[in-house]
Amino acid sequence: MTTAPERATSAPAPDPDADAGVAAETTASGTTRLRRVVERERTPLQRALDATVGPDAALGRARRAAVRWVRDRIWPAIEPITGFGWAVLIATVATLMLGALLGWKELVVIGIAGALLLLAGIAFILGRNRYRIELDLAYTRVVVGERALGRIEIHAASPKPLLPATIEVPVGKALASFHLPRMRPGDVHEDVFAIPTSRRTILQVGPVRSVRGDPVGLLRRQVKWTDPVELFVHPKTVQLDETAPGLIRDLEGITTRDLTNSDIAFHALRDYVAGDDRRYIHWKSSARTGQLMVRQFEQTRRSVLALGLSTSPEDYADPAEFETAISILGSVGLQAVRDEMDLVVQTSRRTLPATTGKRLLDGLSGVEWSPRHDRFLDLSATIGQAHPGASVVMLLAGAVVDPALVRRARTLLPSQARIIVFTVVQGASPRIQPIGDVVLATIGSVSDLPRIMRGVALQ
Repeated sequence: MTTAPERATSAPAPDPDADAGVAAETTASGTTRLRRVVERERTPLQRALDATVGPDAALGRARRAAVRWVRDRIWPAIEPITGFGWAVLIATVATLMLGALLGWKELVVIGIAGALLLLAGIAFILGRNRYRIELDLAYTRVVVGERALGRIEIHAASPKPLLPATIEVPVGKALASFHLPRMRPGDVHEDVFAIPTSRRTILQVGPVRSVRGDPVGLLRRQVKWTDPVELFVHPKTVQLDETAPGLIRDLEGITTRDLTNSDIAFHALRDYVAGDDRRYIHWKSSARTGQLMVRQFEQTRRSVLALGLSTSPEDYADPAEFETAISILGSVGLQAVRDEMDLVVQTSRRTLPATTGKRLLDGLSGVEWSPRHDRFLDLSATIGQAHPGASVVMLLAGAVVDPALVRRARTLLPSQARIIVFTVVQGASPRIQPIGDVVLATIGSVSDLPRIMRGVALQ
């Protein structure tokens, strides 16, 4: 899983509990991924207030105005109180009341001590630090296993000296924390951090926030200074041969049985009909028969490569198989984009953008599996219905998919398409097995893909 960010000067071990994929998939409607990160950082009480005054709340205008007033005026005053601070505040009020009612001086003294602690904490968070902070990532797209370097540059924008503070940079559920020393007007402080990536994911880096609090931990005031930035961790891919063995790559397209008046693949001659294009009149045949004859053609279509990826855990024996399948799909898809083929990429849940290699890898970075997703056969049916004109269909799944399941899937796919099924089996030697007109390729590692593709070309 993706680990907590670290300083560039020291590289601690990855944290296995860090977030592996924040907001993995972006939906076409609703809230954007960056918006969801902001919502996640809001407390349950604040989200409840927002929901109460939302457009769907069945409240009167006066009541909604009152709730908004509480959110805008009261909430900023109580937001800095931490969980420990609430406990001390409740205990302070309780001991003061009990001490006054029961006449216990000890409880009154304890209550006064708690009140003094809270007042001292307020003194620590009063005032406002004024910064100008810039968050910059050296690369917003890296390959899994690489480190993404980030830099924050902090400018003191106050005419007065600023007290020391803590700067936090969330990275998914992990957190990079930096100590900011006392700054005079015009000072600039810079920190560099590294984000190790151990798996494919999409991470939200930021927003950068400054934190001020008391030493006891009763109050904590934070201010956000930047917007979050997306970091795409792409899957590993391999370079395939330039001509993409095993894929159809043509200039004229594939012919169909549909007839048309203008195309490339010649079919036959027929009698001229008023309105036909005179450019297609066959003059020699017309002279021989004594009447005008025109050429008729078979309609041709560009070849379409459809890549299908099962995202159901029931189609895999191990999570590593799923990651290998994504790497294989990314490698084949990138080569298809380089060859300027018409490419469609379908997962069990949705269609991924594949107009460019960058968009394809960005989409694959956020693909996650779920037991609620369709299985291998349902994926085959979806491709058969959504892309009936596909000329090549490549399906990817894990070791659970056997030849019997492949035969059933073939009946759901386009009849004219060439079908290639990749089953990922960890540690298996690459091999190719024909099942009727389907090629079943077993692969253990993405590094074996070029060899498999050369073998597929010979089938």
